[in-house]
Amino acid sequence: MSLEQLIKNCKKGNAKAQGQLYNLYASKLFSLCLKYSRNYAEAEDSLQDAFITIFKKIAQYNKKGSFEGWLKRIVINTALQKYRKEAIFGIVNENEIQEVTVTVDDEDLSVDFLLKIIQELPDRYRLVFNLYALDGYSHKEIAEILHISQGTSKSNLARARVILRDKIEELKSKQNLQHSL
Repeated sequence: MSLEQLIKNCKKGNAKAQGQLYNLYASKLFSLCLKYSRNYAEAEDSLQDAFITIFKKIAQYNKKGSFEGWLKRIVINTALQKYRKEAIFGIVNENEIQEVTVTVDDEDLSVDFLLKIIQELPDRYRLVFNLYALDGYSHKEIAEILHISQGTSKSNLARARVILRDKIEELKSKQNLQHSL
């Protein structure tokens, strides 16, 4: 069955088509949930909530843009919904923001390690880092999505990068110490 037909059947409320759509996209969308969640269980909850929203709103999908892009936007918004209710973002003076870059040139870093240290970031830093560095949103878009200022977005990104850099350097130091023993 084509994707177009699958979407049409989902719009009609066909449970079998919904199951097929879930099976088609669940793993890809789950990895997206993991980026925005504190842990695996929270990511599972976000995925479940996102698919409920997807099936409720699938009639609104009007073939403008890619279907996968539409799904991803729902997943990200669903994952972020939890944090909008919490007061996790502080007010930042934009004059205090310093750009920080982190380069990962070490192939010894596993994807699992990188995901783990990103998940360990405080919520406000993790959300901004993921939106900016991994999903390509601008600070203006992040500010609108999270209901914060652009300065807060920039500051949280800079702080996230510092924390990630420090954790990567800590791992490298441990690896160098083990190699010298």
